[in-house]
Amino acid sequence: MSRPPAARLVGLFIIFSLAFAGVATRLVALQVNDASQFEALAAAQRVRRVTLPAERGIIYDRSMRELALSLPARAVYADPHVIAEPRTEASRLAEVLDLPAGELTRLLEADDRFVYLARRVDLRVARQVERLDIEGVGLLEESKRHYPGGPLAAHLLGFVGIDGRGLAGVELEHHAVLEGRAGSMVVEQDPSGLAIPQGLREERAPSRGRDVVLTIDTDLQYHAERALADAVRANGAKGGAVIVMDPATGEILAMANAPGFDANDFAAVSPDRTRNRAVTDVYEPGSVNKVITASAALEEDVIGVRERLWVPDRYQVGDKLFRDSHRHPTAAMTITDIIAQSSNVGTIMTAQRLGPETIDSYMRAFGFGEETGVGFPGEADGILMPSDEWWTTSMGTIPIGQGIAVTPLQMLSVYATIAAGGVRMEPRLVRGTVGPGGAFSPREANQGSRVISPRTARLVTGMLAQAVFDGTGQQAQIPGFWVAGKTGTARKPLEGELGYSDEYVASFMGFAPAADPAIAVAAIIDEPTTVYGGIAAAPLFREVASFALAGMHIPTTERPRTPPSAKEG
Repeated sequence: MSRPPAARLVGLFIIFSLAFAGVATRLVALQVNDASQFEALAAAQRVRRVTLPAERGIIYDRSMRELALSLPARAVYADPHVIAEPRTEASRLAEVLDLPAGELTRLLEADDRFVYLARRVDLRVARQVERLDIEGVGLLEESKRHYPGGPLAAHLLGFVGIDGRGLAGVELEHHAVLEGRAGSMVVEQDPSGLAIPQGLREERAPSRGRDVVLTIDTDLQYHAERALADAVRANGAKGGAVIVMDPATGEILAMANAPGFDANDFAAVSPDRTRNRAVTDVYEPGSVNKVITASAALEEDVIGVRERLWVPDRYQVGDKLFRDSHRHPTAAMTITDIIAQSSNVGTIMTAQRLGPETIDSYMRAFGFGEETGVGFPGEADGILMPSDEWWTTSMGTIPIGQGIAVTPLQMLSVYATIAAGGVRMEPRLVRGTVGPGGAFSPREANQGSRVISPRTARLVTGMLAQAVFDGTGQQAQIPGFWVAGKTGTARKPLEGELGYSDEYVASFMGFAPAADPAIAVAAIIDEPTTVYGGIAAAPLFREVASFALAGMHIPTTERPRTPPSAKEG
């Protein structure tokens, strides 16, 4: 029996009422409770946020010549939701961008509204991408780091990564100064990728980074690199380093390493080859370290300038027998003779008058065992054991530059200190910065710290001049100038075990003119077949120092028949 019409109407009314109530409840939930969630989802589909990289600051040499700068470039991006045929478009883009089609296909098929396809492409490539006229593919302005000199000062400057961050050298150390402040762009788009009229559009312009002005002289840097490469080749060596410093200010005028690399193509060489070994690597200095023993002995007044020691050609310390580089009968030698002839035995005999604690204190005062403060990433602090941990034989090894390890910059700093009258100036690579308005902000003045007295510095200078005049450093002589300096020939320790290899590091450290030093120069040759510092490194010093003195317009003088000497007793 069928229901009365009124009953059916009531039933339908109840059903529809419940349905409408459900719909109303759902609408309330959507429009009130979940409104913010769905609003965010909708915004994520419409709104695109893009970071606008800041233009990186320029790196200049001391004469405001560009060493590193940023050139206009473009980033290629895509909205994968708009790409109709990812594989086809990836194939077209691959030919222009020189990228694998498979990698581009993966990017174009991504479940995202924005992906980078390529970064920092040059303008020529960007124009080719534009001509492809692919819907959903666009370009953004950015910059590309460029090094006009290619390999020039590459170890020093370093390089930046694809994201514009400094990865090595000055680019890394001063990244916060150079990078500037990134900007941003927010734009509202329809499903096809077109901007919505009157839609959301916000843009914050990036702020350019500050420029960094280095102490390096481009001409001297180029000459030092070329001279070093020639010396490495002529001596059949593994590599080498050259540093030129102004001893009065601590400013580094050149810093070269061999072998070199092109900073514009740093990825083409191994990371090991990009290290600035003049700062990051250590070596046993050998005889160039004897200058510290001589300085300490004179400063502490444990030996007179005219005092003579009876020096044999061999000498026992603990269980080790030390020898001079050549056989000779026991000879009466002054401290000047000991340095000029690079006598191991004479240096050890002098050191024994000082004792371990005093020698250790002077080495630390000259800067061994700690970073120089030059401000370079990865700088090594060297190896110098506390004197209470020295072995019995350390009184023989350490005074002559064995059993310790220093960087080339630390060792040069010792000679620069003597050249500066006994005042140690912190080595510097940066003169200052330049802001967006072009105003130069110099770095705070270098105060320096006294290590030895002016008298001691003057006496040691005379000894070093004698070493170049008629000692082991004669090949460092420069016509028209007195040169003060010292040779070094040190065997390289074995890696991972005790003992020494059959390879050597040859070096020459010095300054000129001896009476009024304008430059201090370190010349180091790694594993030369010619072995000796006087043969492999002294001529390199002469070549670089001669060019530097000429470039600084230092006048030559008519030299006296004998070098500046230590006449005080």
